[in-house]
Amino acid sequence: MWKVVRQIARVGIPSEPAPDIGEKNQAEASRIQAELLSILGDALAIREVDAGSCNGCEMEINALGNPYYNIGGLGIKFVASPRHADMLLVTGPVSRNMEMALKRTYEATPEPKLVVAVGDCACNGGIFGESYATCGRVDKVIPVDVMVPGCPPEPVDILRGILQAVRRRVK
Repeated sequence: MWKVVRQIARVGIPSEPAPDIGEKNQAEASRIQAELLSILGDALAIREVDAGSCNGCEMEINALGNPYYNIGGLGIKFVASPRHADMLLVTGPVSRNMEMALKRTYEATPEPKLVVAVGDCACNGGIFGESYATCGRVDKVIPVDVMVPGCPPEPVDILRGILQAVRRRVK
């Protein structure tokens, strides 16, 4: 143990500086966060559903939890059950094997339910389209409130989509 302590004292703790996301994106994220907090007042529970994606969109959704976007600080949390969710965040073209599971998840979500389709595949089928293996875009299986295009969309765009859906909920 002392060997490790001496090494830390000698070398220090090497780490990379945080990446710069740009002042424009940082300002936009802060504005969206402030507006979400003013609209919600409390918390927003999101159930993320991967309906057959390549996981590119999931990586960007995971980035929402990092210190730059900090959606946990907004009161936005991801939940494991659709019964606890206010919103479904769906990624990927709906594969034939996920069609029934997505419908059941939608039905299990309490009213007023919101659905945000994230990524080109969820919005229009992407490179997969509609085939023997996929049903295509999400709105062919369940109703969609907001579509966030991109392959994959940036975290700021996903935040904008969430904000747009929450605005619809308020109206």
